[in-house]
Amino acid sequence: MAWFNKPKYSVLGTSGKNDPQGKPPKELWTKCPGCGEVIYNKEWDENLKVCPKCNFHNRLSSQERIELLADPESFREYDKGLYSLDPLGFTDAAGPYSEKLKASEEKTGMKDGIVCGSAKLDGLPVEMGVMDFSFMGGSMGSVIGEKICRVIDNSLKNRAPVILVSSSGGARMHEGIISLMQMAKTSAWLSKLGKAGVPFISLLTHPTTGGVTASFASIGDIIIAEPGALIGFAGPRVIEQTIRQKLPEGFQTSEFVLEHGFVDMIVERKELKASIARVLKMLLHQN
Repeated sequence: MAWFNKPKYSVLGTSGKNDPQGKPPKELWTKCPGCGEVIYNKEWDENLKVCPKCNFHNRLSSQERIELLADPESFREYDKGLYSLDPLGFTDAAGPYSEKLKASEEKTGMKDGIVCGSAKLDGLPVEMGVMDFSFMGGSMGSVIGEKICRVIDNSLKNRAPVILVSSSGGARMHEGIISLMQMAKTSAWLSKLGKAGVPFISLLTHPTTGGVTASFASIGDIIIAEPGALIGFAGPRVIEQTIRQKLPEGFQTSEFVLEHGFVDMIVERKELKASIARVLKMLLHQN
């Protein structure tokens, strides 16, 4: 997962001294990871973390994504307590997998890299799974695979469309074949939706790569991508080093894969909720 660029915030100013409760001062400015434009944080947040100059779509947390898509106060999370074990006793140069899990949980407040629940989107009941890149790069292990399958089970039970939001570096190597099994598992569960005639919308955000791209993210009834997202299996640098050829300009961006028929549409972040609602109403044969 080291082959794609990792956007970073740059703090260029603060509001001054700590507040009476001892909290650190708030950041006032953000430097766009795409073009380097300095943006006032109020404008950055109001524009949904999209750069007004270059249209770079910065990553959102799972909570921010849910607030963007779900109707206010309609989201009801389930399976929040599921967490990954360390079946292989995996350790690498950076340390044991168990310690990485603990560190990610402390950093994010999450048990794993996806939040799932029932919600309404423009009044339509839906089942949602929203990946969060901040938890181990959104890598898919046994918990993410299981939670996605439970989203599908609830969808079949409630006859509610599924929306899965991908933001991932791929399968989680720390779980070995158990992680790779989730590719087949999620794809098999999604086939149940197809047989039942329940819609599935797949939303691809930056980045969607590896085993996630090679499984559930790519088999939506409608596949939507945000502008400029990296979408592919192996990363551009890995491919170039393997085939020893220069790749086309914009290779594996949303725009490139749309041109080559891999996604159905690219939608600006501020238009996502309305666009998904229109697509769902069309698939559900609603006016």
